Amino acid sequence: MSKNIYIIAGEASGDLYGSKLLAALHSIDPGLKARGWGGQKMAAEGCVLEVRYEDASFMGFAEVIMNLRKILGLFKLTKKSILVDKPDALILIDYPGFNLRMAEWAKKQNIKVYFYIAPQAWAWKENRVIQLRKYVDKLFVILPFEKEFFHNHGISAYYFGHPLMHHIREFKADPEFRKKNKLDERPIIALLPGSRRQEIMTMLKVFLEGVENFREYQVVIGGLEHHRQLYQDIIQNSQVPCKVIYQDTYNLLTVSTAALVTSGTATLETALFGVPQIVCYKGNWISYQIAKRLIKVKFISLVNLIAGKKIIEELIQNEMNPIRINHELESLLEPKKYQEIKNAYSHLHEMLILPDTEKKIAEVIYKDL
Repeated sequence: MSKNIYIIAGEASGDLYGSKLLAALHSIDPGLKARGWGGQKMAAEGCVLEVRYEDASFMGFAEVIMNLRKILGLFKLTKKSILVDKPDALILIDYPGFNLRMAEWAKKQNIKVYFYIAPQAWAWKENRVIQLRKYVDKLFVILPFEKEFFHNHGISAYYFGHPLMHHIREFKADPEFRKKNKLDERPIIALLPGSRRQEIMTMLKVFLEGVENFREYQVVIGGLEHHRQLYQDIIQNSQVPCKVIYQDTYNLLTVSTAALVTSGTATLETALFGVPQIVCYKGNWISYQIAKRLIKVKFISLVNLIAGKKIIEELIQNEMNPIRINHELESLLEPKKYQEIKNAYSHLHEMLILPDTEKKIAEVIYKDL
């Protein structure tokens, strides 16, 4: 008999990972039914969306507090749907602030709970280890050092490689990309200002000011369709000639010389495409002050964290300003520094590549159901 699952992915990266996992689950059980949270990629794999991640992405402590009523409403809606649907399992993808609370509630309903992409308890909030141990049946991690960390805390985690590796290796670049998007042969600086509305509003204006002096380059923004008007509003107040290309970041990265990237999954994607980058982050002042006191790691970008050393420059909070961006971009584009970054990227591939990541996760889940 085919299984019925509920899946929660509250961010753009979760939508990508969720779609790949759903494809693997369907290869085992073609009749599998899936409902939950996600985006267009998960919908394309047959998930009936009850909440779109675009409506549930909140960045930082202060933003969560300001949107508390909406978040509580989403808890209520999700719990009600699960009680009605009676799924065989709840699959939670990243998004720990919400998903750990859902794990606790689901466990009390005797629902199997699988957590894919572990909360970064090694960076901060180590108490989340206790929640994972109590409420999660199987934990799947995507960074090589996480398996040992959780093992040392009494949790048997599964590591089958990073799912991005396979997604990027399967990607076939469009040789007509420049022509289709009316881009000339000048080198390209890609701007990836994040997937959340708050991130884009904070980051994009500063990104554009930071690249004002790079007139020999084309400036291209990797955009999301549902934020189309927001990009246009910001661009019209900028002096920098630029173009927005929607829903095609991977093709953009294949032709880019350098990139400014908001901290998150996009930093790793950019590295895996071999594009030297500067990682940037600026949040609400209160959120930043709280985070600064809690976070225990030296770096914010996945690239530097995985490497265990500084490969790419990170500009955080007040350092993320146009003057500093201009300076670091000039430095990055110097031939020696540029090649050093590209050489360092090659080691990331070796650390993250393992075969059949999603297939192995799907097999573990099905064996456990």
